[in-house]
Amino acid sequence: MAVSASAQGAREPLALVNAALQAGEADKALALLHSLPQAGTRLAEAQNLECRVRLTLEQWDTAAQACEQAVRLDKQNSNYHLWLGRSLGEKASRASFLNAYSLAKRVRMEFEEAVRLNPRNGEGLADLGEFYKEAPGVVGGGTGKAEQVAAQLDRVDAAKAQILRARIAEERKDYGTAERELKQAIAASQHPAREWTMLASFYRRRARWTELDWAIHNCVNLAERDKHAGVALYDGAGVLMESHRDPALAAKMLEDYLAGSSKTEEAPAFVAHLRLARLKEQLGDAAAGKRERAAALALAQEYRPAQEFRH
Repeated sequence: MAVSASAQGAREPLALVNAALQAGEADKALALLHSLPQAGTRLAEAQNLECRVRLTLEQWDTAAQACEQAVRLDKQNSNYHLWLGRSLGEKASRASFLNAYSLAKRVRMEFEEAVRLNPRNGEGLADLGEFYKEAPGVVGGGTGKAEQVAAQLDRVDAAKAQILRARIAEERKDYGTAERELKQAIAASQHPAREWTMLASFYRRRARWTELDWAIHNCVNLAERDKHAGVALYDGAGVLMESHRDPALAAKMLEDYLAGSSKTEEAPAFVAHLRLARLKEQLGDAAAGKRERAAALALAQEYRPAQEFRH
């Protein structure tokens, strides 16, 4: 079916917004969004994109407002409910006890609606399963429910199902099962570099440093051969930073991520620059740290951690 000129014209600016979002160019994405008409058939998509840009900037309230507007405009879109649930979850994690309670119930409802609208939404199922695992029964959580979601995920994304089972096992302090499930997720994944970082993070929580180093090096080796594995370099660098291990390797992983072509909103480039600024200062290169902070602000002037970064 041919696409009308007006529909094509509406799509192109939003495609540019999404490209800027994936590249970590938050200022550019917001400028493009603000230049668009505040009406029309694509407004829900524009609101969803603004929500996601605001999430990368850690502007939780503004993100939730935009995601709520996207859902109001298109209640049948599974992904809009998913992103609303994510933004409300970020708010809940920083709210007072009473506000967190009411927000958590809304998070559950949005994730459940995302999955109801599209039972094959792998991201939605994974987030719903994670919510059930983490949340107390009073807001609708429970590991039994999480296990049911893992069974649904088996039919959609085997690696995500294994990861969820690993998280459930770790919650139960069944660390042997958790490790086996993570290794099975690596075997099931088409791009397993990221699953290696998840295994490395598990080893960090268990203070198993030799195995952590092994997992990180497997991630790096895979990322050298897999152009889709860039985000794993970002994640792996984060594991090393949290572990206070090998800052030189962590810096190289971030540099390789930023130099690559597979940047994503899951690993915002401006956050990668700021992490790299911290590592460069730790390694004694204050001038490089200053350059990396400037690079972060050049992409995202509103990113407060970069504004507040002190040398």
